[in-house]
Amino acid sequence: GMSEMLTANFSRNEFACQCGCSYAEVDTRLVQGLQLLRDKLGRKIHIISGCRCPSHNRAEGGATYSQHLLGTAADIAVAGIPIREVCKAAMTIPAFKGFGLDEQRCMLHLDVREDPAKWVYLGGKAVGGWPEGLA
Repeated sequence: GMSEMLTANFSRNEFACQCGCSYAEVDTRLVQGLQLLRDKLGRKIHIISGCRCPSHNRAEGGATYSQHLLGTAADIAVAGIPIREVCKAAMTIPAFKGFGLDEQRCMLHLDVREDPAKWVYLGGKAVGGWPEGLA
């Protein structure tokens, strides 16, 4: 069921599509990576957006071929830790290959795509580029 625990700290319903369609086929590598990140940071990770069905992804303005559609991405926030610090910690976890940094909304997109990618968001839109001093 939806309350099924996937790791010590993450349940399936945390990743469920927010339109209520109950799509929650989240990738194991993503959840295991997030558990490692939680262990490293010692703080609860808030899943802002996990799995998305196509219609919810469109409503959110997500990319046409968004990793969220595949259950391979999550947008996260961690209370009390600057989002750049969260990102630095995430970058040490091999499972994570896609990093989208949103400093305005204090949010980080993480995914387990094949080919590494990094970008930033401005005004909620992915614009490319990467901050100086963030490896």
